[in-house]
Amino acid sequence: MHDGCVSTPPAPRPVTDPLSIVALETERHVAGAGWDQPVRLFALVETSHLLRHEPGFLDALAPHDVAPGALTAVEQDDLPASGHLESMLAQVMWPDTVAGAAIAVERIVVPPTAERNLPRNADDAIATLASHPDRKDVRLLVAVLRDGSATCLLRQRDHDRDDRVAQGEDIAPGLVHGLLSTFAPAAETDPDSAADPA
Repeated sequence: MHDGCVSTPPAPRPVTDPLSIVALETERHVAGAGWDQPVRLFALVETSHLLRHEPGFLDALAPHDVAPGALTAVEQDDLPASGHLESMLAQVMWPDTVAGAAIAVERIVVPPTAERNLPRNADDAIATLASHPDRKDVRLLVAVLRDGSATCLLRQRDHDRDDRVAQGEDIAPGLVHGLLSTFAPAAETDPDSAADPA
């Protein structure tokens, strides 16, 4: 027998781990600048390290305000010049003070049928996909730590609200792998490729 009570869905669990917190903060920071942005790359540095070694960088914070393990995203302004994301990431290397990294990229998603009968020329194929009536614009924010931990956030242009951002570990495995590769020992062979965390 129906008692007239309406069940409510359980409240979402609060995000408490430092990687998810900094990923959400960074995604919202990027979203604040709107759409049609270039690739944006961030170093993830322990907030306590910045407070100790970068006087004035976080003037609004006092040491007692910082949760253990908290991370701060520091945007990298001078990204290596490259026409391909994979090539750009292959040129990035981080100093030991960087605990992780995050990257924001925009992508076009089309139905599988849209990829049939595309022009052979790559530029023409991209233009055809970009003008497809069923295209969807999305932004991915991927954040990783040196230990291999990762989280991915996806925002759709059609549903551009903070409460509609999807989160998961397997949304963008290629980007996760590419970002983790910037911490691989092989990346240390070119000291001139180091990104500056501050």
